[in-house]
Amino acid sequence: MAMAWMALPAQALDTSAGVGLQDRALFQDKVDYTLTNQSNGDFHGQDLANTSFAGAVGRGADFRDAVLHGAIMTQGAFADADFRGADLSDALMDRADFAGTDLRDAVLTGVIASGSSFANAQIEGADFSDALLDRDDQRRLCREAEGFNPTTGVSTADSLGC
Repeated sequence: MAMAWMALPAQALDTSAGVGLQDRALFQDKVDYTLTNQSNGDFHGQDLANTSFAGAVGRGADFRDAVLHGAIMTQGAFADADFRGADLSDALMDRADFAGTDLRDAVLTGVIASGSSFANAQIEGADFSDALLDRDDQRRLCREAEGFNPTTGVSTADSLGC
């Protein structure tokens, strides 16, 4: 026995009570920096876990000691930014520009950084364990690999598989 399907009238999202999807998106804890210009921005020590910086420009920005765990930085431009001591673990940072960045003592475990540039980056004490890097970047970074990460205790050279 076939049942006739009846279309129901479309209903608008009611945000008047302050609990609609739109309101939740506007007042969420994390700001979305996708496609914004954050050059020379000050993010020092901030909790930016799972925040999106996809396609953002953050040249010269200060991310020292920031928590960027799980952040999306795909196709971002972060040349000359300061990520000293930052937690970038599990960040998606593919096809991004990290040329000249300061990554000393940063935790980059499990990052996906294929197609990214780390030319002239400072990496002393950085932990790249389980990071997905282009082979050429990995070789270049191995030439600069020194020190041990103060948070994880892993040597930079070992984390890069040098």
